[in-house]
Amino acid sequence: MKPLTMYLPINPLLRISFVFFLFTFISCKPEKQPKEQIEKYSPSEITLSKEEMYDKVLGMLVGSAIGDAMGAPTEMWPREEIWIEYGWVNKLDSMVRETSPEGIWKANLPAGGTTDDTRWKVLIMEYLGTQDKGGLNELRWARHIYEEFHGHLLQFKKLDPNNPEDFERQQMKVWWLQEWAKVAKPLLDNDLMAYNIALNKFYGGEMVCGGLLYSPAIGLFFPQQPEKAYQEAFKLSLFDIGYAKDLSALSAAMTSAAMHNKASPEKMLETIRSLDPENYFESRLVGRVAYRILKQALEISAIATKESNPEFPFGKDEPGVMKAFELLDHYHQDMPFHAGEIFLQVLTAMIFTEFNFEKTLQFLVNYGRDNDTTASLAGAILGTLWGFEALPDQLKNICIDTNKNELGIDLEELAERFVKKR
Repeated sequence: MKPLTMYLPINPLLRISFVFFLFTFISCKPEKQPKEQIEKYSPSEITLSKEEMYDKVLGMLVGSAIGDAMGAPTEMWPREEIWIEYGWVNKLDSMVRETSPEGIWKANLPAGGTTDDTRWKVLIMEYLGTQDKGGLNELRWARHIYEEFHGHLLQFKKLDPNNPEDFERQQMKVWWLQEWAKVAKPLLDNDLMAYNIALNKFYGGEMVCGGLLYSPAIGLFFPQQPEKAYQEAFKLSLFDIGYAKDLSALSAAMTSAAMHNKASPEKMLETIRSLDPENYFESRLVGRVAYRILKQALEISAIATKESNPEFPFGKDEPGVMKAFELLDHYHQDMPFHAGEIFLQVLTAMIFTEFNFEKTLQFLVNYGRDNDTTASLAGAILGTLWGFEALPDQLKNICIDTNKNELGIDLEELAERFVKKR
């Protein structure tokens, strides 16, 4: 083995500097616990009034819930089966389906009921309501999730052992966050190796749409600050791997851009195209997958639009719609809830329908696959863009009432608390 001195610079001053650096590096020890600190920044002046902000915040929550509720009855169904039982889905319907941790928790929910796609929006909004305006901290978000999981576990102590149905219902709440808690716990313990292992086993190691379930809400916390929203959402995408983190962060950037009284579809698409704080475009060989997905969505939409026939109503008999479905089929991943597949379907639907709220949701729900998640994500983005007042009255009223009366989720009150905190 060669002596260490052989690797030292010849210049005496450089030798001293090098030894000092080496000593400092070796003597530094990692802290036992990670610090839950936030990066301070000064938010820019917001051009929205409180009333306008409330309209967009409630639009995000209700728009997302409408998409979730519209897709929930046929979640993961092939579109042929959807049309056999429901025809072309253009309204909310009751949920004749089994309960599940990620699905509905109450059997036979009436129209307007929701799944984990809405529960995640509620959980992140409750977390955001407790945070300082200056910025967010990923460890606090991980702790918020873990404490929610632990709270569900503690509820078992209060249940009557003579009523097994209560245990079954509580078990679904635990299982909903079980995979997430497995990732959050080692991170909170500052065991980064264990966190890395847990992250790469999260839902089997698939590139699932973890952050896309909640990131759109982060854009509300940083209105008219797309780059800041991106950066904060990127930090909080603790459960994403690979370019899924980029997609989650872009969803927050889109809702942030939509939090403007002069927001437009063109400006939101430009956000996806040009905003790259993490320099994904510099990645060798691959480049930026998110940009490639945008180009695919634009191409599919352009081809399908050429085949559209205005003589046919928007639906399964319209040639343009069917062409778009056919082209999207070429990009299926192994799992329908793959982040890349979700993002491509959402972008294609919005571009093809020119960001029309109802048509976008109909497109996604009738396409099938993980249709409650795609429709919920699109509903969150478009609900922010157009605002609550612009959403269809029947859809939003049913959704608000069912969530409040059947599930104990008061979307209006949640929006009010969020805006009051801003």
